[in-house]
Amino acid sequence: MTFAALGALAAVLAGPALAQPLPEAQQDQILASLEGDKTTFDDTALKIWNYAELGYLETQSSALLQSRLSKAGFTVKPGIAGQPTAFVASYRNGEGPVVAVLAEFDALPGLSQAAEPTRHSLGGNAGHGCGHNLFGTASTYAGIAVKQWMAANNIKGEIRVYGTPAEEGGSAKAYMVRDGLFDDVDIALHWHPGDTNSAAQGPSLANISGKFRFHGKSAHAAGAPDKGRSALDGVEAMDAMVNMMREHIPESTRIHYVITDGGKAPNVVPDEAEVYYYVRHVDPQVVRRVMDWVKEAANGAAMGTQTKVDFEQTGGVYSLLPNEVLMKVMDRSLHKVGGITWTEEEKAFGRKIQESFTGKAPPIERVGEIEPAAVFEKGMSGSTDVSDVSWVTPTVGLSTATFVPGSAGHSWQNVAAAGSTIGLKGAMVASKTLALTAAELFASPEEITAATAEFKERRGEDFVYEAMIGDRAPPLDYRKGVAPTD
Repeated sequence: MTFAALGALAAVLAGPALAQPLPEAQQDQILASLEGDKTTFDDTALKIWNYAELGYLETQSSALLQSRLSKAGFTVKPGIAGQPTAFVASYRNGEGPVVAVLAEFDALPGLSQAAEPTRHSLGGNAGHGCGHNLFGTASTYAGIAVKQWMAANNIKGEIRVYGTPAEEGGSAKAYMVRDGLFDDVDIALHWHPGDTNSAAQGPSLANISGKFRFHGKSAHAAGAPDKGRSALDGVEAMDAMVNMMREHIPESTRIHYVITDGGKAPNVVPDEAEVYYYVRHVDPQVVRRVMDWVKEAANGAAMGTQTKVDFEQTGGVYSLLPNEVLMKVMDRSLHKVGGITWTEEEKAFGRKIQESFTGKAPPIERVGEIEPAAVFEKGMSGSTDVSDVSWVTPTVGLSTATFVPGSAGHSWQNVAAAGSTIGLKGAMVASKTLALTAAELFASPEEITAATAEFKERRGEDFVYEAMIGDRAPPLDYRKGVAPTD
């Protein structure tokens, strides 16, 4: 952003005072609506936790959320953007703003875990180590609460819930953005399970992910090794070259890989092998350049091992674009809802989980606090396809303490918490905050105007969205065949 743009942005943020929060009686009406749905709310979250379905395969999870929304009076359109488990549910009451709430529901491979504070696999091939069973449920019920408030108070506009599958590497929202499904949305809201309560905003990491498949010639590894050409040699040569690259790429770039197919038997020269790569950086252009270099390493490895290689890009997302105007609305809503109170039993559960951590764990009491809200230059170290949405419409999110303080992301500890009352309490805080934020925006068009002005300043006048996933179709099979790894 230029200095001129920064000055203009400062003028936007320092402009006329925005509207007062939603009347307290209406806030209480929304909160009471969610409390009244608590039984089905909890049931929904725990059912999706038990389903633990991987990206683009979340048939039961998606169907359950769709049924809850349909029963609540939403019009549901399934199978959007070429994704069978994606959907958009809408309730419209005349002309007015369009506010979208994003709902995720995919699980992670290799994280089967009981809702217990010690490691105990259930023998499955997946678990909700990112808490998306809570994410999808809380967003869905926030949408339902807002719909009920709109109907009761004759509020004009449209509330939408977007069912977004395959966030974990599938980039589902990027396909929705590419297909124009957010073009008429005024504001998008989201949240994410975490171990703190915060409306702070900051960038995420853009990424490109994909699978390199090497093709060689099989042969008896002892009897006729000269007849074979090892696809696994191609993978290992590529990995070695990429690891040498790490010294020479821009600071804060992240490269991760896992060999997903290395052959089947040591005495057979493998004719097929596959390695799955991620490249991340806050700047999408850096991601593109580094991934191009990774592709060159793959081609060089194929030449050196007399194999062939092809590349399938499976994902690609932007970095998250923050919005300070919306952050302030979200933060007000979060403070209205308040922090989380654990029972003595829940505290004991949390402390037992903390015994499995490396290093000193933060205090359990942190779940009752709300972190200061600020826009950080350096944001989260992960990636999310919410980012693509944030470059086409003003977007804001929050985190709530659904996990035990100090938990690592994508861990069995998170799976355990997401299937317990600890996770359910944090999800309810998120749902209430999302609903109050959406309601305030419907009631205060000037908030939307100010947020849109900031959005345009941050994005820049010349920005044209070009999907990082290119023109390919959604990779609906990228998780098929994933075997248990516990």
